[in-house]
Amino acid sequence: MPWPLTGFDVAASRARGVHPVPFDQFVVKVHSRCNLACQYCYMYFGADGGWRRQPVTAAPAMLEQTARRIAEHAAAHRLPAVSVVLHGGEPLLAGTATLAGFVARVRELVPVGCSVRASMQTNGSLLTSARLRALATQRIGVGLSIDGGLPEHNARRTDHAGRPAWPGIQRAAALLAGPYRRMYGGVLCVVDPLTDPGEVYGSLLTLDPPSLNFLLPHGNWTTPPPGLPATDDATPYGDWLAAVFDLWWNADRRRTRVRLFQEAIALLLGAPAATESLGLRPVSAVVIETDGGIEQMDALKTTYEGAAATGLDIHRHPLDAALDHPGIAARQAGAAALPPGCRACPLMTVCGGGNYAHRYRAGEGFHNPSVYCADLRRLLTHIAHRVAEAAAPSPR
Repeated sequence: MPWPLTGFDVAASRARGVHPVPFDQFVVKVHSRCNLACQYCYMYFGADGGWRRQPVTAAPAMLEQTARRIAEHAAAHRLPAVSVVLHGGEPLLAGTATLAGFVARVRELVPVGCSVRASMQTNGSLLTSARLRALATQRIGVGLSIDGGLPEHNARRTDHAGRPAWPGIQRAAALLAGPYRRMYGGVLCVVDPLTDPGEVYGSLLTLDPPSLNFLLPHGNWTTPPPGLPATDDATPYGDWLAAVFDLWWNADRRRTRVRLFQEAIALLLGAPAATESLGLRPVSAVVIETDGGIEQMDALKTTYEGAAATGLDIHRHPLDAALDHPGIAARQAGAAALPPGCRACPLMTVCGGGNYAHRYRAGEGFHNPSVYCADLRRLLTHIAHRVAEAAAPSPR
């Protein structure tokens, strides 16, 4: 399916004065395979099987060229800071020497005055003290992707032999919450509306993360998310998240940050915040695959084969070339890329249309509301009411 089905005209957008925003977050795929075989993983069991054609490990020459392209982009746009996210697959399969060496090389090459924030997103099952010490040499933060803080929450996280991943995940969380606290970047958890929200939230707090983020499972109008009913009045994901918000909001002492909730509050109050799923701030992240391909964010791989591809690579093209790709330009155009119904919605500046991948419908592209439209409305309206209650003057 060609990208013009986004319904977005890059030339017209530029003529209206919408200019590209430079990338400042670089998601670098250092390994294209994973040691786990979670059957719900959108990367390996989704619509795009391109991972099978990728090199298993990023070659040293590819990583060197990627570091040079990042530095080139930072210099061209005089960026004060960049974020480098080591990703996969499972990035630890590439070896900590490779990870630390790549980050060191980026820091060597970026212009003076440009800081580099490095992090790694991992399933945690391979983390050990020795590996954390190696990552610490380059100040690489570590984020954990898990399904909850109890073994039963992670029952579908198994390795290729069917063995549970939970013991390794639990060990990793203990190391990060304890002796390697300074490296603990937080926890990502995908919402499962069949679970008890209070149990999941409480179990995650026992892992003592400095931050949490809750993600909606990737789905769209053609391939709906699990458990999402066809009726507009049913909002299982919004209800689940609203329940967790109340637990977080009502606590005497908030034990962790929850990015989704904090960003929603900021947006409701008019601050220019944004996440992948909220707000209208231009997307400034780009992905580099293990073969050097320049791609859009991985969530698009849940829509159709090749959806994240740009046809560009770091060997032949500067990163600036990707800024004119229709998909990236659409995600930097704010409200102009939304359908009329979204632009008329009072929550538009807060919702931002939701995650771009969640708007897809086969034959129509991405010029649609989010498949989670009703759930997002439920959550954001709930948060707005709670914030308004807290701001209201107390009766005398």
